Order: sequence, then structure tokens, then C-alpha cells
Amino acid sequence: MSHSSKAQIYIDSNRTISSISPLVFSGFLEHMGRAIYEGIYDPASPHADANGLRTDVLAALREINYRSIRYPGGNFLSGYRWLDGVGPRDQRPRRRDLAWQSIETNQFGTNEFIDFCKQINTEPMLGVNLGTGTIQEAADLVEYCNAPAETKFAQLRAEHGYPDPHNVKYWCLGNEMDGPWQIGHLEAEEYGLKAREAAKMMRWHDPDINLILCGSSNAYMPTYPDWDRTALEICWDAVDYHSMHHYANNRDNDTSSFLALAAEFEGYVDTLASVLRYIKAKRRSKHDVYLSWDEWNVWYKATTPSDFRGGWTEAPHLSEEIYNVEDMLVVAQWMNVFLRRADVIKIACVAQSVNVISPLHTTRDGILKHTTYYPIMLFSQLASGAALDVAVKSPRYETPKFGDMPLLDVSASYDETTGKSALFIVNRSQTDSLPVELNWQALSPRAISAVHQISGTDPKAVNSFENPFNIAPVRVAPPVVQDGRAELVLPPLSFTVVETDLA
Repeated sequence: MSHSSKAQIYIDSNRTISSISPLVFSGFLEHMGRAIYEGIYDPASPHADANGLRTDVLAALREINYRSIRYPGGNFLSGYRWLDGVGPRDQRPRRRDLAWQSIETNQFGTNEFIDFCKQINTEPMLGVNLGTGTIQEAADLVEYCNAPAETKFAQLRAEHGYPDPHNVKYWCLGNEMDGPWQIGHLEAEEYGLKAREAAKMMRWHDPDINLILCGSSNAYMPTYPDWDRTALEICWDAVDYHSMHHYANNRDNDTSSFLALAAEFEGYVDTLASVLRYIKAKRRSKHDVYLSWDEWNVWYKATTPSDFRGGWTEAPHLSEEIYNVEDMLVVAQWMNVFLRRADVIKIACVAQSVNVISPLHTTRDGILKHTTYYPIMLFSQLASGAALDVAVKSPRYETPKFGDMPLLDVSASYDETTGKSALFIVNRSQTDSLPVELNWQALSPRAISAVHQISGTDPKAVNSFENPFNIAPVRVAPPVVQDGRAELVLPPLSFTVVETDLA
């Protein structure tokens, strides 16, 4: 690709796709590895508050501003007895967690999680165990969390120090029940029937809750997308969201294809969006079900057997992925897809929040923000209002997996109430800077208020405790806007965010 090539981006505030659900900026915490213990909860750390929560982790999570956090799993969920994790700590049982072959101390449970969510001002999203768990236990947990303290389980919550209901709004009906690796795995029809009956009892306790059905655990399952169709046909009117999971990898060390993975993400969304439309039509339903991409991340370096099996120890080091520049650019594109498909994706939870495949890493006395922390933070802080249908003219490049792809991957938001707009641009070129012309077609900014840029010359460059800001956003001098146009030069391997006020 030559330097003379140029790209154009056309931004029209009238061309909205859909409102952006704030819940697409959500996280996930599982009782796995060091996500809970030594992650958010570490009474032995010098950074621990009176409740054992890590104040440095809380500060980083407040900055990233997750709107909800899914808990307590993951694979862990399908063997979890929620009663183990409530009540006096000295009476809670130590258990073998079969999912990750670890020892679970149960020192952190439902109420501690609710307190943690309040600390970082986020909505709790709780999962019910539909593996070894019964529909009765799922309903009991809703009573424990959401009912007034007049009956057995709600009274138990009051005895545990929480007289007022927690009012948990979002509930996952199990986790990856399509997977043979799941404790209590079910076939699609069996799962659909169990989920529907659990949903019925849960809603009788609290009709205002939102329920998320298990979809396929990835697009490579032999049962995908038929699992999704079967479960949704049974549960359509009982649920509000349908879950999808996906982890991206560059095992082939094919960076040009890895940087084009947005094509794969969009294909997955297209398939499931089609399934949703089909079931709605088949059921002659007025009800809508949206997608909850409640596990997503890059994950392939920390995937040896020892990354999944804890050797029956407490808080083993499992799946502690180190993220680099190319991973950061894939994460940025993934979030571009959330905006471009804001019509159907209404929840997305990055998996996970601390230590385990996470943007944050802790030692007993320190915290590190990986490269991927920054795009998540920038989207979460700056994308609001509606997603815009941006027109992009871009030079193209060849990839082994996806053929001919554009060098630019772009999304944009516009918030009518504040006038604020943000433009998110990935330059996939590994070698060349790319001049880009920004054209505003309806409302035009008087000036660009800020330009944030994250880039690196080496796709494999990382942040470390020794060099924590090796890859981090820098503020770039904003270009001048003239007649609704401005010019930027995007460095190779870069993610750029342009902030404007549209007048």
C-alpha cells in the first residue's frame, strides 16, 4: 500500500442505527483463578479496604465504568450452590470446584458481590445454576435477593445484614449449557424446557427482572445455530436476551487476518440476528429478544492445560493472558461491532474483569493496565446516545482468511441530548500511516475537542510492571475543521478516537 492512498469517512448525525445500550459496556467476574481472590477481594493486600476489597482495583474499574457485571460464572456457575456463599463467613464451607479443579473458600458470595457493585456503581447481573441446580433453587435465589423480608429466604437475607431487597434486574439462565464440558450439560430441548420453567418461577417472585437465555457457547459448536433456534422456540416469550460467547485468537500468527476479525464477529451477529427474526416470525410474536454477548475477549496465549486446572489449590494462576498491540486493536474493533450492530446487541460483558483473561493484572501490592484496558475505557466513557451509520471509503489489503478487507474499521456515536459525538477508527495497516479525510454531512463541529490515539510499531508490544505505559493513549493535537471537513493522519497499528461537539 502506498502513502498516496487516502481514506474518507462520512459522518451524518441523521443516519442513526439505533440507540447504544449502556449495558454493552459490561464486565464479568467468575470464581476462576485469581479473578475474585487476589483480584477484587484480597484482605491481605496493603490496598484492601475494611471489607477486603482492593481499592486500586475498584479505582480502575470505576474509570472503565462497567454498567453491569455478570457473576458468579462461567463454568463455575453450573456447580455452584448459592447458599454456600451467604451468612457468617466462618460457617461457610470449603468446596472442591470441579469446573476449574480449585478449592473454593466461599469467603466471597452474593452479598459481597452486591456490595462490590455498589462501590463501583454498576448493576449486578446474577447467574442461576441450571447444571446441578434446580428450578426451585433458582427461584429461591430471586426471593433471597429481591423479595421483601417477610418469607423464608428474604428473611434469611435480612438476618445476613441486608433488610432491604437487592433488586437485581438481570439474570442469566445458566451458562454454556450446550457444552459437553459443562457440569450438568443438557441437550437443547432439555435445556429450553428447564430454562422456561425456571424463568416462570423466577418471574413469579419478581415480574420486573430481565432474563438471559443460554445460546451457543461459540460459533464452532456442531449444534450451532440449531441449539439457539431450539432453545429460543421453547423460551421466546419467557426471556429478554439471548446469550452469545466468543473468544478470538491469533494461534496461526497471521496478524493481517487477526486484525480483520471484525468480519468474523459480524458474521456471528448476522447469523443469530437471523435466528431471532425467524423465531419472532414463526411465533407470530410481538415480543423482541436481543443479543447479550456476555463473554467476549481475545484468549489464546494462556490456554495450556495448566491454565484450566488449578491442582486443587485456592486462587491458582489460571488463564492470565498478557495483551499486546494487535489484541488491543481487535478489542477496539469488537466494540466497533457493538456500535454498528447496536440494533440487536444490547448487552456485552468482557470476560473477565481482573487477572483472568482481563485488562487488569494484580500483584499483592500493585496493579497493571494491559493494552486492552484503554479501548474499553475510551468506548465506555465516550460512546453514548445513538450509533451512527458511518460511510467509509478506505484502501484495502489482502488477508489469508477473509480475502480483501478495508484498512479502516470505524464506528461512531452521537448523543442528541449533549451534542457530543465520538468517532472510533482502527488502522489495520502494519506498516503505513494513512491520511483520512473526515466529512460531516449534517451537523458539523466548530472544532474537534480531543483526539486520543493508541498505537505501536510492534504488534506484539505489551505493557509490564516495569514499563506500564508502553502502550497507552496519547492526546494528539486536533486538526482544524473547515467547511465540515478535517484531515488526520493515522499511524500504522493504531486506534484513534475523535471527540466533537456537533452544533
